[in-house]
Amino acid sequence: MKKAVFQKLHKAIGVMLVFAMVVSLAACAKSNPSPGTENPAKGNTTEDQSAQGGSTEDKIVNIGMTDSISSVNPLLMDATEIMKTSTALEFLPLVELNRNLEFEGMLASSITTEDNIHFTVNIDPNASWSDGQPVTADDVVYTVLKLSSPVRANASMALYAIEGVGDDGFSEEGATELSGVKAIDSKTVEFTTKYQMALTTFQNTYGRYILTLPKHILESVADEDLAGYDWFNAPTVVNGPYRITSVDLQHYVSYEANDTYWKGTPKINRLNIKIVPAAQLLTGLQSGEIDFVQQTTGNILQEDYASVEALGNVTVNYGAPVINQSIFFNTATVTDPRIRQAILYGIDRPSIITGLLNGKGEVVDGFLSSAGPFYDESLTPTAYDPEKAKELVAQAVADGWDASKTLNFYVNSGDTTFCQAADYIAAKLLEIGIKVQVTTVDLSSLMTKAGSKDFDLLAVQYTYAPVDPYPDINWLLSADGWTGYVNDTITQALEATQATSDINEIKKQYLKIDTVMQQEVPMISSYIISAIGAVNKRVMNATPDVYGSFNNIHEWDVTQ
Repeated sequence: MKKAVFQKLHKAIGVMLVFAMVVSLAACAKSNPSPGTENPAKGNTTEDQSAQGGSTEDKIVNIGMTDSISSVNPLLMDATEIMKTSTALEFLPLVELNRNLEFEGMLASSITTEDNIHFTVNIDPNASWSDGQPVTADDVVYTVLKLSSPVRANASMALYAIEGVGDDGFSEEGATELSGVKAIDSKTVEFTTKYQMALTTFQNTYGRYILTLPKHILESVADEDLAGYDWFNAPTVVNGPYRITSVDLQHYVSYEANDTYWKGTPKINRLNIKIVPAAQLLTGLQSGEIDFVQQTTGNILQEDYASVEALGNVTVNYGAPVINQSIFFNTATVTDPRIRQAILYGIDRPSIITGLLNGKGEVVDGFLSSAGPFYDESLTPTAYDPEKAKELVAQAVADGWDASKTLNFYVNSGDTTFCQAADYIAAKLLEIGIKVQVTTVDLSSLMTKAGSKDFDLLAVQYTYAPVDPYPDINWLLSADGWTGYVNDTITQALEATQATSDINEIKKQYLKIDTVMQQEVPMISSYIISAIGAVNKRVMNATPDVYGSFNNIHEWDVTQ
């Protein structure tokens, strides 16, 4: 998920996170399909290669994804993983997380800071555009300037933390420079933020999501024309390993290799993203129509895990446990923390993991999982204790809680596993004296409910970046956030995480936060998912994981 930064800017962060969670948005760019490309290539067969305009010697890989793409224009970045992945194949981020949760240079060779205010971005000296021109600091400055333009009004990038950008996330209309983004020399950019920001937050918020564009190609295009500029549907100049040749945002994106890629010519000639319903991933992997499924862009159904594992033509990989099936309370309607605590005690989380996740998950209280450097195992998760839950309900009722109240619990209808879990949870809560009505809605409707706070409980899969959980927590636990929950201890602890790089000190602060989660319960972690990814055995040098799967895509190859 895309990140945001400081307490007084929660409203803008809320806009950004809604974009980040709604991964089935309407198309924002024109599709530009070419004849014969309505159905991207199947595997590596002659028939489908010719349909793609390729020869029988083409190497083709199909990546299965399960949500439509809002746009392939980086200036319209909505912070969803599917959009970022599809555009970052052409325009590299400055850095990206690898599977070991380390920031790895992509376009940048390094990002450093000495004061958590001034950040120096060193562009790789070898970085170049596909037309032979070097990628320069001016390209980065140009890109950030255009991202901040009020003409597009794209708040998703959370640029308001940068000097020269308004608190609404936009620069002045017609601005030609930003005081907080300066080219020091041809390969060095200095960013200046308004407040202290941890290096990991800068890297995760900006380094991973600023996709640098070629100033020498686009500078003559007027601001008002850039959002719908058809060039982005088949760009002529890129700095990444691939370029789009055709796109239908609801169904596929087709790419050809950038033969002049500065990190090395890709071994795969042609690449397709195939957007399919989650239920079709198993059959696609089985037939070979889909070669690769990554955990955050392709959602293999939990009920299909065993079948995918049994496929002889596929290698599976369970990603790090970072996807948090979170339940958020509207603390304005579920006001008594004892009721929220009772719900936590009343959910048999280990049984859900055993019964629905085949044991592939973990139980935690709060936001952090064992995959991250700030996780503190000394915080023992709350055990299932229905008798304790009943006591808490009785205490709350004695003090005025309405025992007849039915809580509205909204769940994503597309998450079939948690739909089952929600019904189980509702039955368990009825046993302790709490009535819950489960309502399943599509993800877009769920986000509308969240944004309007028209819910009592709401559940959604949420990925808190293990190396940088700050921005999400900072927004969710705020007056403007989904929970509406404010706590001075949490506010101070979050601020402290931004002022130090000492891992032990940061760990200490997050322990304070998760301890409050256990006591006040504005959110519950139902379980942490270890999601499955899969790759056809004919594809070499490719490993599906939560982070870093596509960092080395130019090194992927296929056996003939």
